[in-house]
Amino acid sequence: MEENGLNIRGNDGSKRINIKCEHQNGVLYVVPSEANWVCSESLLHAHSIAGFFSDITNLDDESLQKIMQKWGIYYRTVTGENSGQGDSEDC
Repeated sequence: MEENGLNIRGNDGSKRINIKCEHQNGVLYVVPSEANWVCSESLLHAHSIAGFFSDITNLDDESLQKIMQKWGIYYRTVTGENSGQGDSEDC
């Protein structure tokens, strides 16, 4: 039986992120694309999700903002200087 929460699977460039709780259940697929080729396979999913949310928030679309607020999801891009993690060699 699969556990609740986020479960990341896959290792050949594509990732399946199982998202599950007792009320919602789905799978997010991340595959190599024109926008994520710069990142290593091990971090491709993180790069794609961060880029996706960055693009979504930059759209300045009121309907998207309302949906994100409805679900309590907020995204802010963090620059390298402010991340506290230094430069990454993988992405």
